Amino acid sequence: MESLVLNAAEVRVLGALVEKEITTPDYYPLTLNALVNACNQSSNRDPVVSFDETTVVRALDGLREKKLALVFYGAESRVPKYAQKLQEAFALSRAEIAVLCVLLLRGPQTVGELRGRTGRMHEFATLEEVEATLQALATRESQPLATKLPRQSGFKESRFAHLLAGEVAPEPAETAPRLEPATVAVRLENERLAKLEAETDALRRELAELKGQFADFRKQFE
Repeated sequence: MESLVLNAAEVRVLGALVEKEITTPDYYPLTLNALVNACNQSSNRDPVVSFDETTVVRALDGLREKKLALVFYGAESRVPKYAQKLQEAFALSRAEIAVLCVLLLRGPQTVGELRGRTGRMHEFATLEEVEATLQALATRESQPLATKLPRQSGFKESRFAHLLAGEVAPEPAETAPRLEPATVAVRLENERLAKLEAETDALRRELAELKGQFADFRKQFE
């Protein structure tokens, strides 16, 4: 098989199709509306996106050209539905498709993160099983599908990434861990309050100066 290179929208659409086939088979294949919602989920996605229908349709067209997706026009449904062919195209095991799905939807992951985030699709008993699955994906003869990224300075574990979008660019060094949204909100609020206090102090000083000037002015007429 010729090596495939997907764009970012195709990666998200393919990952969403794989996930929904495994986790919600009763609602699969997906309508276009359901697929757009799956792509734009705020949970289990990194980054969170806001695709419109046009973006998803273009991605589907690209995936169909690459023989990684197909459309159904069944008599039981009034609208077309969409499905993925990734597992079939690469003859992937259940463990391999689960790992690859998480990498498609959430970006680079450590072995521990992959074990914890694949539970709904495949239950890995040990971290060694995850590592063996990643090794199988990385050493495929037709097209390697995963790679181990260089360990970042300050981090104990290396992360793994999929290769369906081509070679992975080196990750930028992170000098500090990401903060939780609540922590960011509190710090912004503290900065706002500190700014207000500084402005209040400045106004008080200006008022005191004006009072002094007014008192001096009154003394001239006493």
